[in-house]
Amino acid sequence: MHFGRHTRRRTFYNIQRQHRIVLKNGELNIKRHKLNQLTLNLVNVFIESRWRWTILYCILVSLLQLLLFAGIWWLILFLHGDLENDHLPGTRNSTEWKPCVKEIYNFTSIFLFSIEVQTSIGYGSRSITLECPEAIFTMCIESIAGKIIQSVIIGVVFAKLTRPKNRIQTLIFSKNVIINQRDGDLCMLFRIGNTRKSRIIASKVQAFLLRYVKDGIDKLENVQINLNLNVEDDNNILFIFPITAVHKIDKTSPFYKLSARELLKLELEILVTFEGTIESTGQYVQARSSYTTVEILWGRRFLETLYYKKQKRGFVIDYSKFDETYRVNTPLCNAEDLRKYYYDREMAYNRLK
Repeated sequence: MHFGRHTRRRTFYNIQRQHRIVLKNGELNIKRHKLNQLTLNLVNVFIESRWRWTILYCILVSLLQLLLFAGIWWLILFLHGDLENDHLPGTRNSTEWKPCVKEIYNFTSIFLFSIEVQTSIGYGSRSITLECPEAIFTMCIESIAGKIIQSVIIGVVFAKLTRPKNRIQTLIFSKNVIINQRDGDLCMLFRIGNTRKSRIIASKVQAFLLRYVKDGIDKLENVQINLNLNVEDDNNILFIFPITAVHKIDKTSPFYKLSARELLKLELEILVTFEGTIESTGQYVQARSSYTTVEILWGRRFLETLYYKKQKRGFVIDYSKFDETYRVNTPLCNAEDLRKYYYDREMAYNRLK
């Protein structure tokens, strides 16, 4: 049995041919085709868009609403005859005419009146009269609609400012998954770090394995294999320091019968998630990432990132070493053969005794 150091050879082809459900930044690599447009939630579109598009959408919605009600006001005044030349303010017959709205000359003045109704900045000389019941009803509807639109815009901006997605970007996963020996067993490890001072409480780490199969065209098996994980420093519920998640490759592991060479030939993806609650806001947050076979390093260990600095009289986390690894002697065989090897060696040792 060979106990050597494994050097991985990566090719551009191997990297490009890998399929993944979740990108390294946590975004889903899924495109939805033929989606019914009626199922789209407009508010979610505003929240998920970039800031420049969200601001543009809010401005357009406000302007369209103002123009819509300005058109309704124009129709009411036109049917009542307020826009006729003899009935406009300043004409000879205007003193005897009772308009629906005072001081209306054209569509521009109607648009300004629509703004005044929605923003409650005061009417001044341009105000509604008791001549037209439909105008009074329209004013009530526009006032209510304006408040609703303003509330939605405020809610969208608030949700965008406080959404957990901004916090997710500060939760980082190690660039690679590593495999090495721990207490005689092969283990798969990855790191999770928190780059902000605000802590994550009630944290939980999960990992799933997805396998790819070939059936004429690339097809994803509709099976998720849950990988059992142990987290180092499991009492670190406040997630103060970077944590390392460990998957022990035992009989229950799907990697139990896979050697280093066999693992490289497979097309698979390991989905990892980190869940918790933001201590400062109480919001639930979930960060995601994934690893493919070209991102699995066999025979490596992570460098230490935490050390005590006397000058600062405290602990320092060096995130520049977060993804750094170093070589360690690790068997290239699978975990099943390694267990048999240790069992046979122990039996031989007992016979010699």
